[in-house]
Amino acid sequence: MSRGFVKEEDQEEPLIVPPRAALPEGVTNYVTPNGLAELKQELKELEHQRAHVEAENETEKRRSQSLIDGKINLLAERLQSARLLDPKEQPGDEVRFGAIVELQNLTSNQKQEFQIVGVDEADIKKKKIAFVAPIAKAVTGKKVGEETDFKLGNEVRKLKILKISY
Repeated sequence: MSRGFVKEEDQEEPLIVPPRAALPEGVTNYVTPNGLAELKQELKELEHQRAHVEAENETEKRRSQSLIDGKINLLAERLQSARLLDPKEQPGDEVRFGAIVELQNLTSNQKQEFQIVGVDEADIKKKKIAFVAPIAKAVTGKKVGEETDFKLGNEVRKLKILKISY
């Protein structure tokens, strides 16, 4: 049928499903036990939302369910590719995935602390940084007392590892 015979209100905008946090091509999707639990909880919540969608009409209900389905599909891909790394199994004297790192910026003398986690668990407000983030890459493999250069644009910051815990 020609588009000329379709009522304008019958034409639906295509749904755009928001993407998940970026995971670079070819990079393993590492998750902490907490991160895996959060992903599973998110799936339960999405499934519950889908089962209890309320809308003014069938079109709106179908669109809402389709959006939730898209989110579920992206989440299912992440769960399928998730590789659990337990921080307790990491070498305690070295910065690795799951480590809580306290460091000092030797340039500004500021201290900061963060945990290195999976991309879906990363949340700067909770002091959790994805393992693919430049600062996480800069400190990975370092030991207490070691210094490393962290490039931030044209600036190079000298960082010193003060404490590592899991």
